[in-house]
Amino acid sequence: VQLQASGGGLVQAGDSLRLSCAGSGRAFSSHAIGWFRQAPGKEREFVAVISWSGSNTYYADSVKGRFTISRDNAKNMVYLQMNSLKPEDTAVYYCAAYMGLGPVAAATKSRDYDYWGQGTLVTVSS
Repeated sequence: VQLQASGGGLVQAGDSLRLSCAGSGRAFSSHAIGWFRQAPGKEREFVAVISWSGSNTYYADSVKGRFTISRDNAKNMVYLQMNSLKPEDTAVYYCAAYMGLGPVAAATKSRDYDYWGQGTLVTVSS
């Protein structure tokens, strides 16, 4: 599985942005896919995850109600719709494949993920 994140950019607070994670390989649709982010000088943190089927999702409290994760397995794509962006959302965003067997609510640790894609930078100005 190979993953590539895209769609980042410079936006103003309150704006929206949609990130895309393009996957390759037959195994893509069999993995839950998660989004993480890393701000300068901070550790990588969990943002959202979606199950392999798309029927289950889980979000970090900091983005719940503002971000929506979705996937289209026919296109090998996972999306992160980000609304009401805040300056504190500024970070490099990464997508990765969940390697664990637990429910998506347990898929919040970066150590349980593999096949990290190159990140995409999101900058939110105030």
